[in-house]
Amino acid sequence: MTTKSTAKKTTKPLSHKQMVGKMLKNAVVKAEVDKLNREEFAILDEILAARKEAGLSQAQIAKRMGTQAPAIARLESALATGKHSPSLSTLRKYAAALGKKVELHLV
Repeated sequence: MTTKSTAKKTTKPLSHKQMVGKMLKNAVVKAEVDKLNREEFAILDEILAARKEAGLSQAQIAKRMGTQAPAIARLESALATGKHSPSLSTLRKYAAALGKKVELHLV
């Protein structure tokens, strides 16, 4: 009786960069990433830049909005992940806390 070797083939885990590169080869994934980069990430960049320019922490923004710091963290995180789109009302409150206003344009 002969026995065959049943050695497992081990594969090296992909790095984050390799995994992202592999995922971006999928046209659907690439289209979604491009959409996020154009829309949500642009809004997030503006929000974070405005908060930095104002020199305010998430806790300070929250106090001005009448909410708690975790709510601001969730708002900023939601924009970063694209899992949730904040309401225009929430964005107006955030902008007002920074002494700014939201402008919406259709192009």
